[in-house]
Amino acid sequence: MSRIGIKPVDVPKGVKVTFAEGNLEAVGPKGKVRQRIHPDMKLKIEAERITVERPSDSRLHKALHGTTRVLIRNAVHGVSQGYSRSMTINGVGYNAKVLGTELTINLGYSHPVKLQIPQGISIVCPTPTVIEVAGSDRQAVGQFAAVIRSKRAPEPYNLKGIKYTDEVIKKKAGKTFVSGG
Repeated sequence: MSRIGIKPVDVPKGVKVTFAEGNLEAVGPKGKVRQRIHPDMKLKIEAERITVERPSDSRLHKALHGTTRVLIRNAVHGVSQGYSRSMTINGVGYNAKVLGTELTINLGYSHPVKLQIPQGISIVCPTPTVIEVAGSDRQAVGQFAAVIRSKRAPEPYNLKGIKYTDEVIKKKAGKTFVSGG
């Protein structure tokens, strides 16, 4: 039995969950999330909880059992509390600002990097060196944060670049010069 899959997902007050034609839709105060569910998985939606059942003990169904439950939990959590990722920019002259629906980042290139903010994602820059990505869809928040980070990944010698706030980068020693004599 899947230890994750057998746990029910609690639905908080203010969140409405519907399941039709293989799509689970969760609507809450933070937004709306639609999640595709594998057709073999069976869902029981009650007033305050959702349980996932698998039709057999085949290898595929065992793998889908826990995954389906976690996808449902992420959707319910996202529309009730939301997800966020905080990032820090390190480097002289590196900064970020939000202009309308566009994130502009100066990363030491000859031009500023401009990224279009996707629908359902909100970006806040409390300081010029901090970027906060938030939204109700966990996958979308993580994906856009990864796109931002990929524009200048942190390098281990001078620690310049964009890193997640909770990420630890170990500094490497640079090359040493030994004169021949």
